[in-house]
Amino acid sequence: MLSKDQIETYQRDGFLVVDDFVPPRSRARLRERAVEIVDAWEPSEQRSVFTTNEQERVSDGEFLASGSSIWCFFEEDAFGPDGELTQPKELSINKIGHAQHDLDDEFERFSYDPRLAEITTDIGLVDALALQSMYIFKQPHIGGEVGCHQDSTFLYTDPMSVTGFWFAIEDATLENGCLWAAPGGHLGPLRQLFKRSPSGDGTVMEQLDDTPLPEPPPVGSELVPLEVAAGTLVILNGQLPHWSDVNRSGTSRHAYTLHCISGTADYPDWNWLQRPADMPLRPLA
Repeated sequence: MLSKDQIETYQRDGFLVVDDFVPPRSRARLRERAVEIVDAWEPSEQRSVFTTNEQERVSDGEFLASGSSIWCFFEEDAFGPDGELTQPKELSINKIGHAQHDLDDEFERFSYDPRLAEITTDIGLVDALALQSMYIFKQPHIGGEVGCHQDSTFLYTDPMSVTGFWFAIEDATLENGCLWAAPGGHLGPLRQLFKRSPSGDGTVMEQLDDTPLPEPPPVGSELVPLEVAAGTLVILNGQLPHWSDVNRSGTSRHAYTLHCISGTADYPDWNWLQRPADMPLRPLA
């Protein structure tokens, strides 16, 4: 699937932009299905919020169980001072996660694309397994910042192998919160590990290395914007620092992410995302 130049670019930069990977009809079907899931979803009294900024602060039972389910997570700014939604539910959801690639027919069809299996072979991801999926809405005006982070912090294997496949379902621009990445940043150390608490009822963040992550603009200069058109695939090395801003526009920025790991690597049981024994990870191929 990938040319020699593309593979070399990925190895050098830690990310690769592949244009025109997802045809319009496939994008439309996935978007329609995501909207259907949100429409049918009835939130519990515990309204789960997702954020990469201090996620340990808002980790709850739904979050920790979502590795084997389909759950909707609210934006942090979706609620007013009275605790009620300030706009309709369908405009208040941050994302759907984290097992729709195995539990929903449309997401399964999209995720187990034979071309992805070929790409994992091209980039050296051995015996790739589909671990986690997220449909991200990046809602108009309230789509939250995703702080600069490394995916291996949240999905760790030994040796490190997690790889993100990020699909632009809609155009991603500077105005609506496109991805920003630090070219070559995957060659640096892993800064943190996000773990289940020993008690099993929460999470903690463990500091591994004090090297600071890149500062977002306008302060930092290490991050470069990845403005991409709908249909683009962005491949992200798990150690690559990346960030996205708040959506300050009136246009959403829907995207779908599938995280994969090597089947030959160890996946510790302190990772926050766990599956029951009767729901093993499936190979992409």
